[in-house]
Amino acid sequence: MAAGLLLEIRRGTQSALLVIREADPPSSPVDVSVAADRVEVKSGGSCEAVTLPPEVRLAPSSCRGLRRLPGDGLHLRMCLSCPPPGADLVSTWRESLKPQKNYVFYCQSCGDIIVKDRKLLRVLPLPSENWSALVEEWCCHPNPFARSTLHPQHGDCFLGETFFLINSGSESHVPEFPTCCSETGHHTSQSHSNLKSKENTRVVCKRCKTMLGETVSSDTIKYYVTEVIIQPSNGSFSPKPRSQFIQSMVAQCLVELSSAKSTFRFTLKGDNGKIFILIWLLNSDTLLVESSGSSSSHGVFTPFGDIFMPSSGPVRTWNAVKVLYQPCIKSRNKELHF
Repeated sequence: MAAGLLLEIRRGTQSALLVIREADPPSSPVDVSVAADRVEVKSGGSCEAVTLPPEVRLAPSSCRGLRRLPGDGLHLRMCLSCPPPGADLVSTWRESLKPQKNYVFYCQSCGDIIVKDRKLLRVLPLPSENWSALVEEWCCHPNPFARSTLHPQHGDCFLGETFFLINSGSESHVPEFPTCCSETGHHTSQSHSNLKSKENTRVVCKRCKTMLGETVSSDTIKYYVTEVIIQPSNGSFSPKPRSQFIQSMVAQCLVELSSAKSTFRFTLKGDNGKIFILIWLLNSDTLLVESSGSSSSHGVFTPFGDIFMPSSGPVRTWNAVKVLYQPCIKSRNKELHF
């Protein structure tokens, strides 16, 4: 038996859910043994023993509610014998950008340099997307900002919720300019009229052709936080697996937006405004530990079964957010109102 084990810990309640995933339903009874620092699963003549990380300790006497869910495996709830470790205070992409510092912009997909040695004179947060409507509600006179635009000047970096804006003038690019370019399928004489078209204002990486953002105006570029990595000029670029990076950025955005807007409901939209996924944020205090299972009798917990992670080394736990999502594909779920 090569059972995969998942331990989902809630910091707020100091409780845990143990999920034992089975490749195939066992033909013989399954014996689950839980110790403070160890979980064993026996079935037939095989045994899967997993050692917990040192910061996670279970209370075996609190085990309850053992049941099998078809297609998922065995579920067992329990309490912790000691509080779980607090969440690591990792700075978000917003907090990592500082004024009067030099940065290099990289394409996350291939690692190519997009903007080289850009000094950010000002790093300012943008208001929420509905800020103009709020001004109308609070002002007793016409909106004084109706005709103004929030475009960054030279050396500015404006931070949105899922993007950032920089001024495209006087960029210090690497050779083979331009590293980023606006894709157009028309002649130069038509470029002004095509600027408003989403298709013709896409900013792509020259090396891998990944879409990095879009041109907002003649001197402003919007980069998506899921496509571009910003590192200090004196630092080194260390690539991160695409799936791991996307998970991290989406989780950061959900937690920040939930805290700022006091909401737990979100949507993912495409460039055309079409909603693809509905997301409900269930909790953000989850600690995950996982073992993918093996044919050997002993295993250690590894995060998310990620093939990019080293199979050896110290055992670690991982912070996570738990979401419920509903895809909206091919006109499904028309009755859902979000």
